Amino acid sequence: MNKTLNINLGGTFFHIDEDAFGKLSRYLEAIKRSFKDPNGRDEIIKDIEFRIAELFSEKIKSPTQVITLKELDEVIAVMGQPEDYIIDEEIFEETPPNASKKPSSYKQLFRDVDNKFIAGVSSGLAHYLSIDALWIRLAWILLTIFSSGIFIVIYIIFWILVPPALTTSDKLKMTREPINISNIEKKIKEGASRIEKEVKNIDKKELINKSSGFFDALAKVFKVLLLILGKFIGILFIFIAITSLIALTIGIFTGSLGLGNGNLLTIDYLHAVNATGTPIWILASLIMVAIGIPLLGMFILGLKLVFTNLKSIGTTAKILLFVAWIASLIAIGVFAVKQASTMAYDGKVVVEEVIPIHPKDTLLLKINENSFFEHNMHRNNSFEIKLDSADQKVIYSNNIRLIVRATTDSVAKLYMEKKAGGTSFKDAKQRANAMKYSYMFSNNTLALNGYFTTDLSKKYNNQNIEIILYLPKGSILKASENTYSYHRNSSSYNDILNNGDEEHFLLIKDKQTQCLDCPSNLKAQTKDDTFNNTSQDADWKNEVEKALNTNPERAIKTNLELKNTDSITQKSSN
Repeated sequence: MNKTLNINLGGTFFHIDEDAFGKLSRYLEAIKRSFKDPNGRDEIIKDIEFRIAELFSEKIKSPTQVITLKELDEVIAVMGQPEDYIIDEEIFEETPPNASKKPSSYKQLFRDVDNKFIAGVSSGLAHYLSIDALWIRLAWILLTIFSSGIFIVIYIIFWILVPPALTTSDKLKMTREPINISNIEKKIKEGASRIEKEVKNIDKKELINKSSGFFDALAKVFKVLLLILGKFIGILFIFIAITSLIALTIGIFTGSLGLGNGNLLTIDYLHAVNATGTPIWILASLIMVAIGIPLLGMFILGLKLVFTNLKSIGTTAKILLFVAWIASLIAIGVFAVKQASTMAYDGKVVVEEVIPIHPKDTLLLKINENSFFEHNMHRNNSFEIKLDSADQKVIYSNNIRLIVRATTDSVAKLYMEKKAGGTSFKDAKQRANAMKYSYMFSNNTLALNGYFTTDLSKKYNNQNIEIILYLPKGSILKASENTYSYHRNSSSYNDILNNGDEEHFLLIKDKQTQCLDCPSNLKAQTKDDTFNNTSQDADWKNEVEKALNTNPERAIKTNLELKNTDSITQKSSN
């Protein structure tokens, strides 16, 4: 059983057990020894004793309560260890009165719990950044509003990860003040003044503490959950950053970066779109820096969320990385502007061909697919880098638009407009002329290539082809199903070939077509309405009428067969 002693500390009497008294005596003696010069020592010791007395008064709940080691250890944790009071002898040397005091070279981020509204994060950041806390708090409010509340989570993360400034040493580090006698004395007096004000309102604080006990417990549980969540987010950040950095590095060195949707940003792709002449290795390096530095920042942030005692990489390294990142973004921006200027002009080359299709003739229209490049072609606005039959890299694209229109001319015509961009009209026209495209016409069948190619050295600059097929009125068109994607046009193109009319025989009329073999139209059509405008030969008309009476669907086919042959005998052989 320990003895209880009565002591007078800072003008206040306390009951303290023998063990606590011995530790308190050794603590005060150690502080005295930490001062290498007695100048001003006694005054500071008195301030320290008064501060300890105030903290004891805050800890005990009744005048008869005995101070134990538990209460003493809590007070020492706030006051700091004796080594925090060790002062170099240079401090006591006489200096000119107006000599400037250099701040400490070490500044650490703490939460300023003495000047807090919620958790002291803003005031702690204000000390660290050497600006007024009001601006930090205003920034938190604005960022929270414009980020839809995301910065509330960031604030809570700061609350969890940043330690509070509790000891005198912590507070001096937080404000970057030198640890000397005057500053220690100032901090102690500030703490004593704050405690004095709090003691005056002790009844109110007890009432608040009693009423907020449940909420404090709930807040602790919430903080634990947030801490766990912070660790999980940190691990997720680390995983994402590592995998992304590895993928980025492999992509840069192997020449391919995933862009999503099955596309690859390859060195060949960069070479194809790089009309500025900037070396590819410079572009690859800029991409590496612009993407890699944020990923490195995510990795470091993840480490800090997982390991709270992780040391910083240093201010110099942060500044260098930030400058390099900004420089890479500026360089990429300059490249983008130069790249955009290479598409300032549009050029086109028009090719006009006569297709021997006349009124009453039937044209079969299809897309000529090349299995060497791909099966099941369809129109799209992008391009790829492929090898041709000679194993040469070419720019390959399906950006071809098909338009069908009616004409009063007696023969069909095919207009091909090859279009491209360039730094000038001449450059754009040369690039358009370099596009390789072909088609075939045989036995009333027009087979249009569903693709075009360009030499890789010519660069890609929005190359595309627009094909306009003019068919004479009274002719018949049957479009293959694989033309569907190539003639998906808006009404502004005046295209009379509608999507869904593929694989049907269409009579070309003025600005429209009439489906000859659609089930809904066969019964409604009369013999004269269907064929009078497309028949001048009596035998042909009679044969079609006979077929219509026996088999309406066969009638249309008979119509076509008769028109495209010279005799009934040739029709029968077909």
